[in-house]
Amino acid sequence: MPSLSYQRQSMPWAARQQRVLPGFGISLGVSLLFISLILLLPASGLIMQTSQMTWQEYWFAITDPRIVASYKVTAGAALIASLLNGVIGLLFAWVLVRYDFAGKRFVDALVDLPFALPTAVAGVTLATLYADNGWIGSMLANVGIQVAYTPLGIVIAMMFTSLPFVVRTVQPVLEEISQEEEEAGTVLGASDGAVFWRIILPTIKPALLVGVALSFTRSLGEFGAVIFIAGNMPYVSEITSLMIFVRLQEFDFPAASAIASVILMASLSLLFAINLWQGRYLKRIHGR
Repeated sequence: MPSLSYQRQSMPWAARQQRVLPGFGISLGVSLLFISLILLLPASGLIMQTSQMTWQEYWFAITDPRIVASYKVTAGAALIASLLNGVIGLLFAWVLVRYDFAGKRFVDALVDLPFALPTAVAGVTLATLYADNGWIGSMLANVGIQVAYTPLGIVIAMMFTSLPFVVRTVQPVLEEISQEEEEAGTVLGASDGAVFWRIILPTIKPALLVGVALSFTRSLGEFGAVIFIAGNMPYVSEITSLMIFVRLQEFDFPAASAIASVILMASLSLLFAINLWQGRYLKRIHGR
């Protein structure tokens, strides 16, 4: 009969790896406690605030013309910023993965700067740079382009804060792509464009779409980096986060919660749709 030590040595690596951390019950309990305190509890508070309103009051709070205008400004700027980040983030990830150059690690670290920099500091800096008398804004003003205190400034601020989501989502996928497939396509006579569209893009498409979706949802809730450069003109450059702040300043907590619930539902719906699509896409790929 084999000894206990022999049985432990012959235990599959996957089974032993599962036991490195505490058992399933403890791990699940800690995870659920964390989710409850950090995610579910604030969401429950939001629901409790909105539950104090009747349906008519809720509808009036979220469909006020000024609020609706802020929806359009926020969603439009977030959409443009996320699409631009999709292109720029892909190029950024491609450079970091495929090329070696002096200062590469420094540039790679700069990608995460928006995560470490307080958004209010980023907003003040962007407003200073892109103002008409700023370093970059003065050059753009000479050609008739005004950035600060316009919707264009909102787009730039959103791009700054959400670009890392695209880069960090696409970068690991690019690192796993075998260059032998690209070389095979080139040997068979495919152009660089054909290699990208038929070999590279299908592989990175799920990650790229997820990165763009995360960039969009991050931009929807942006506040600090935007309000300093937006100008905050009613019906022109007011974002939804600012309107929530205004309602809080008026001590109208139910109305602020109602407006926040719209952004929350939009973000959750988009993330759910992306996860559903990604699951079906991976199932179709593995089912081949």
